[in-house]
Amino acid sequence: MQRPLKITARDFELTEPMDREIRERVEALERYFERISGCEVVVEAPVHHHRKGGPFRVRIRMTVPRGEIEVNHQAVDDLAVAIRDAFDAARRRLEDHVRELRRQVKVHAEAPHARVTKLLPEEGYGFITSPEGDEVYFHRNSVLAPGFDCLRIGSEVRFVQEMGEMGPQASSVAIIRPRRESKIKVRAGRAEEG
Repeated sequence: MQRPLKITARDFELTEPMDREIRERVEALERYFERISGCEVVVEAPVHHHRKGGPFRVRIRMTVPRGEIEVNHQAVDDLAVAIRDAFDAARRRLEDHVRELRRQVKVHAEAPHARVTKLLPEEGYGFITSPEGDEVYFHRNSVLAPGFDCLRIGSEVRFVQEMGEMGPQASSVAIIRPRRESKIKVRAGRAEEG
């Protein structure tokens, strides 16, 4: 760390074993991510803790690239538990921060697009074909609102694919743009689209 570790105990005297525990846990965080530039730990005893006990509060503030990580944890009656839980939470937040720095945050893939290529309304199923040419079976029950009856050959859909008993199938099919059937009006010998 660029700045020395700062440990503050409020309303009580921090024992040597608890001080050592805090220092060891900060060292473990530094081993995980060596770019922590500063760390401050504040341990607060409950008011009148010597008479009736109560929750200890442990606050950790770490300075890291692109910001700070802060944890504020409280545990009933047991300082060791409060320290352990606060540092566990700090480790999880530090791991999240490191993933963001490394751009390893999970990005959810968009469902693939496809077109309905076969439709058997009487049997209640059909097939969609992906841009890669894969044909995928779907059942009427897997079509999301507005529903199976709104599908037409050529309807554009998004789908989630899974393996079924007979091969790939779509577990949910969402219509992107329902196709409208054009109505043909015949007026005075010529057809007009309406």
